[in-house]
Amino acid sequence: MFSKLIGGAALWAALSGGVGAADFTFGALGDTPYTWFEEAHFPALLERMSREDLAFVVHVGDFKSASARCSDELFRQRREWFDLVRHPFVFVPGDNEWADCHRLDAGGYEPLERLAALRELFFRGEESLGLRRIRLARQSPDYPEHARWRLGEVLFVTLNVPGNANNARHMPEEFRSRSAAVARWLEQSFSLARGSRLRAVVLFMQANPWAAPTGRYFGYRELLAALAKEALGFSGEVLLVHGDTHRFRVDAPLLDPATGTPVENFTRVEVFGSPGMNWVRIRVVDNAARIAFEVTPGN
Repeated sequence: MFSKLIGGAALWAALSGGVGAADFTFGALGDTPYTWFEEAHFPALLERMSREDLAFVVHVGDFKSASARCSDELFRQRREWFDLVRHPFVFVPGDNEWADCHRLDAGGYEPLERLAALRELFFRGEESLGLRRIRLARQSPDYPEHARWRLGEVLFVTLNVPGNANNARHMPEEFRSRSAAVARWLEQSFSLARGSRLRAVVLFMQANPWAAPTGRYFGYRELLAALAKEALGFSGEVLLVHGDTHRFRVDAPLLDPATGTPVENFTRVEVFGSPGMNWVRIRVVDNAARIAFEVTPGN
């Protein structure tokens, strides 16, 4: 189901699958810019992506470091940068821009107030960001960051699942409410994919749910169980794209709870993160009976 070839600086990976008459590419990045150096070079990175033939671009969260102030000014700057991208641009919130904003070095903000500010600035209306826009379906006014769109026979879905324990330890009530919304959106999205006979579902979120120490509860147990259930009940391919731990990789870490073996139709891609300032190119290819995802570094 999954193979990987590393040669020099290039990495190629594919999982079997197919979209009817589909052959398109999208870009993903996250966990950047963090430092002044990255901020200085971030517009050039977006410009290089704009020169590529991409269907859309997704930033999977943490568009600033944990210690940078969660200010309106910084939020507006990021929005201005994202809107300069030639392609439709979708942003998924990470912990650094809302859940961890209570930190004194981040300005001591109230996390839910910062999440409300993000929703107002990045998730209003039914369109993506970017110069060329696409229509998005949003879950509700309460969770507009949960979006989805379809291209060919692939459904793309965003989830507000941030790193740093999914906010479960700091704000357990918020965690429970949002996790219930995530579970509903995930279930509805896979139901839509099955009902429409789609051949792949691609999920985007910020957290790496496999990064928690063994034996400790860090806010992702129910999510992993839901992912396994939905993937096992879906005949197509499932791809999860996330950030959080700043390590570019392509693998298959989701396990079947009944057997302990990898779920065969599930693959995850983790994007680069600071200080590795790069993006990931993901090509969707019609590969006979199933979808194929070819994953390579952007630069």
